[in-house]
Amino acid sequence: MTITDLEPKLVFGIFDEITKVPRPSKKEGKIREFLLEFAKRHNIEAKTDPIGNVAMRVPATAGKEGAPTVVLQGHMDMVPNQTKPETHNFDTDPILTEVDGEWLHSKGYKTTLGADNGIGVAMALAALLDKSYEHGPIETLFTVDEETGLTGAKNLGKDMITGNILINLDSEDEAQIFLGCAGGIDTLGHFDYTDAPAPAPAGYQFFKFSILKFKGGHSGADIHLGRANANKQLARFLFSLYRAYDGQVAVADINGGELRNVIPGNAYAVIGVPADKKEDLRKRVNEFAAVLEEEFSTIEGNQEVTLETVDTPATVIDADTAKRVVWSVNSIPNAVQAMSHRIEGMVNTSTNTALIRMDRDKHVITVTTSQRSEEESRKYDIAGQIYAHFDLSGARVEQGDGYPGWTPNMNSEILKVAVKAYEDLYGITPLCTSLHAGLECGNFLLNNPKLDMISFGPTLRDVHTPKESMHIPAVDKCWNHLRRILEMMADEK
Repeated sequence: MTITDLEPKLVFGIFDEITKVPRPSKKEGKIREFLLEFAKRHNIEAKTDPIGNVAMRVPATAGKEGAPTVVLQGHMDMVPNQTKPETHNFDTDPILTEVDGEWLHSKGYKTTLGADNGIGVAMALAALLDKSYEHGPIETLFTVDEETGLTGAKNLGKDMITGNILINLDSEDEAQIFLGCAGGIDTLGHFDYTDAPAPAPAGYQFFKFSILKFKGGHSGADIHLGRANANKQLARFLFSLYRAYDGQVAVADINGGELRNVIPGNAYAVIGVPADKKEDLRKRVNEFAAVLEEEFSTIEGNQEVTLETVDTPATVIDADTAKRVVWSVNSIPNAVQAMSHRIEGMVNTSTNTALIRMDRDKHVITVTTSQRSEEESRKYDIAGQIYAHFDLSGARVEQGDGYPGWTPNMNSEILKVAVKAYEDLYGITPLCTSLHAGLECGNFLLNNPKLDMISFGPTLRDVHTPKESMHIPAVDKCWNHLRRILEMMADEK
């Protein structure tokens, strides 16, 4: 069975087309062309704004012209992540898909699937084409650069949408309706090192120490799962070496993490220790691997800790900078910081040590972190703590503008309709909750405070990783739910 055999055929047929269009964040030109061509092919009104967002509109079914306009919203871009060795070119290559029982994923789990948010875009487009149900006026909004900066939502063009009811199709748990989300902000520490790197110390043996194949996952949606952060564990081990060897550790290279909004699954450092300590180092690596196995035995399971002998590099990072980076990453706050007092079991505040990047040309090591909270005050509080941490570590600190959260509205009218629609279809009440991951909804509220919004979508797992999978039956249920909501809204005046 292939993707085009799946039900609902209209939705999966469009999703299949989308998987063939390269669309990494900040490179949405091809998917924008696809959307505009799609609109032209089906005689749908479409427009763009200066930032590159695309909006479409179809009129109401005859007799339903007085119904309120409903906006269906998703984002064009996807996270470009893949297994190593890296052979997929996200700028040119299509995503290959594979049906595995009730799940759809990339072929061989080689790349991200792009269901985040390709399936939301596909359902919105299908809603414009489907003639089997009655609806009021429908607008769709497809934004750019959601994954790396919410650029499209922040810079939404005037009058791109006119409706005051918006359904965001970028959530990942079927049978759940989201009515709020966390706001976020990034804080970066730039550790500049000397323009004249130090020569490798004489008498040292060098190794590449790697932590590989932690599960990682979305730094908002998966942060509560307690998964290991490879960057933190790398620094933890290096810190232990500094103490055990009385500072006799040289660092020639250090890198970790995949993307700014992903819990890092891989990290490595090229390190040197006195040659007479190499056997002790191997012993410590084995002991550390056993510690990680014990600590994360019920959470991870396939991680690898490796130590490879490498040639002595010509230079190393100066000792002061290397120590400050290791000390900083080891001690920086990470993971869940507070739980919600509004919604039971929901994360309130978190921070993720996402990336360590060494730029040899610019002589800087950058540590990228991301803070999230359902409360703006707590968001800025944890971001301030990270700022102070980097500043005390001697780094240059850079902090983004961030994005606002979306405060839950328990009296939302579209929420009431969506709950009733789900109960009518499936005989159970969906869970109404908030999302710790960021959505674009908070930015839309800045443009139109009158917007009444909800978010839902089919069940996705391990988004932003090559293991990203979509539950096929959940797509059918979400599609039926969306159509039922639009049918019910068509009777509203």
